[in-house]
Amino acid sequence: MPVVVALTPWFTLLAIVALLLAVVSRRWLTMLIAIAVIGGQVWWQKPFFSGASTLQANDAEAISATRANTSDMIARVMTFNVYKGQADAQAIVDTVRDQRVEILALQETTDEFIDALNNAGIHSYLPYSQISSSDGKSGNGLWSATPLSHPVDDEVGSGASFMPGGTISFGDGKAQIRFVSVHTVSPKPGYWKQWRQTLDELALMRSRTDDRYVFMGDFNSTMDHTPFRAFLGTRFRDATMSSGHGFTFTWPADKAPIPRFADIDHIVIDQRINAGQMQVVRIVGSDHAALLGTIEVGE
Repeated sequence: MPVVVALTPWFTLLAIVALLLAVVSRRWLTMLIAIAVIGGQVWWQKPFFSGASTLQANDAEAISATRANTSDMIARVMTFNVYKGQADAQAIVDTVRDQRVEILALQETTDEFIDALNNAGIHSYLPYSQISSSDGKSGNGLWSATPLSHPVDDEVGSGASFMPGGTISFGDGKAQIRFVSVHTVSPKPGYWKQWRQTLDELALMRSRTDDRYVFMGDFNSTMDHTPFRAFLGTRFRDATMSSGHGFTFTWPADKAPIPRFADIDHIVIDQRINAGQMQVVRIVGSDHAALLGTIEVGE
């Protein structure tokens, strides 16, 4: 069922086909039902397109600068599931360079992949990192252009995998934001309870009010999943929806000609943090695409 729910935005196409066939065959009841379904979908998905980015006008100029400015209140951020370390490490570093990424979250890293990432020159752009693994084989990590204070192996205490966290300073110390690299259990057959549990564990983070958070990673869920919306609650917001960007489908990225159809990778922002300039970038070697965005931190 969680997999079917992830396809919710695409049900609109089926309803449109049903409407056209109903018109041709003059099945008036079917026509009315199809219209109702289309209207319901438009109402449900409208927030993805009606949200307005509240980034300041000069933010675009800052992001397009030759090098990232690490002393201001904005940052380009990126999250990417590297598919058990099989993604192209050099392509990741090139994306970080070209997009002026200041904070990077990666999931499903391996020791061999980390070596490849270092050899590709990640530390030339993001010299500070916190990488952790619960089984010694696959892990998650954070990389930053500025120091990560109070780093921990597992910020969440999740039953899925270690979700490393660290605090990053913005505006020469005006604001402190806690970043977390997230990877929940996939809702495959037989793992539904574990998937739900890992999202419920993330929901407990709403009670940690001493810090402001940005969660980035593979949540294996969309806004159509109730457990993900429960995690957001009234405190956190999905960056894609709040920016009015439209959908950011990131999975699957390796099933051509099948297009990406699920937005299961997210950047989740806390209070007094705005987001915009959302972008999906295909990087070879992974079944996910990378998700990038710009965040602006308020004091």
